[in-house]
Amino acid sequence: MNRRKSISALFVSLAAGLFGLAAPAAVHAAEITLTYAFFAPAKTFPGRQMAHWAEQVNKRTNGKVAVQTFPAGTLLGAKEMYDGVSKGVADIGLGSPSYDPGRFPLTSGVSLPMGFTNATVASRSLWELTKEFNPKEYEGFKVIAMFTTEPGFIQTKTAVRNAGDLAGMKLRAAGTGVPVLKALGAAPIGMPMPEVPQSVQTGVINGTMTSREVLQDFKLAESLKFVTDYPTVVVTFAAVMDRKKWDKLPADVQKVIEQLAAEMPVWTGQYHDKENVGAALAWAAKEHKLQILPLAADERARWDAKLKPMEDEWVKEMNGKGLPAAAYLKRLRELRDQFAKQ
Repeated sequence: MNRRKSISALFVSLAAGLFGLAAPAAVHAAEITLTYAFFAPAKTFPGRQMAHWAEQVNKRTNGKVAVQTFPAGTLLGAKEMYDGVSKGVADIGLGSPSYDPGRFPLTSGVSLPMGFTNATVASRSLWELTKEFNPKEYEGFKVIAMFTTEPGFIQTKTAVRNAGDLAGMKLRAAGTGVPVLKALGAAPIGMPMPEVPQSVQTGVINGTMTSREVLQDFKLAESLKFVTDYPTVVVTFAAVMDRKKWDKLPADVQKVIEQLAAEMPVWTGQYHDKENVGAALAWAAKEHKLQILPLAADERARWDAKLKPMEDEWVKEMNGKGLPAAAYLKRLRELRDQFAKQ
């Protein structure tokens, strides 16, 4: 009996000792906890970026900072993201300036049909433009990450090789994609992306214009066998922290976050281009014989000319707001061409 009591006491003593060792580690595991909200599901490529960023912040601060992520609108939705950060609902919010061009007028220039070749080029251009022009629209915020989708591409049931093939074609589009399709002669139809597969199957629409990971994510390659190789518009993303919250962070933590901010356009762009879009295109070609259709040079020039008025109208509108629109687009083209060569 005494032996049993001794063994029992030993276990109690060991447990107490282990708890005593573990308790301080748990308490001091993170001195700072940040909440990070996003409106779309975790498995989307911006959701992957959010998870990667959170992991890297924790790792590079040696556990000093923990980040709690709230994807899929569980803390803030798309329309309330930036106001929610200002009000302290979340410490960090990842939203899309493309969805609110009135609030982010200068940034909306990146969402014009500017001929970006992929997400990496567009993302790097967006980040550099924001650093150089420091738009007033981000006043009150600290921008901690920026990136874009790849350009939207026309994905259809039947081949589109010229404007004649596109004329009157009913295609799903969103945001700045709508005026692009109108200018090219198609008939854009707005609808949520989850409705697209059934709408394609029932003939409500003939296809869509968006980034091409949807061919696999929504199994659209089963019906949409053609992609016209003409990049149109990207969707921009910006993760921000309230400036007052940022100012309270220790200098070493700020340094880590700023280092990550410079890395995110490349990391996210390459993840999207290679792992997301690249994998989808390879799958669609192998499993469903997807065809990428080039535009002849003269046809491409005609399409470019049809879209040019969108740019002219934007410059006129931004000039009316006192914004450096022409200089912004000039620098955008320089950065686009520079990064496309790298």
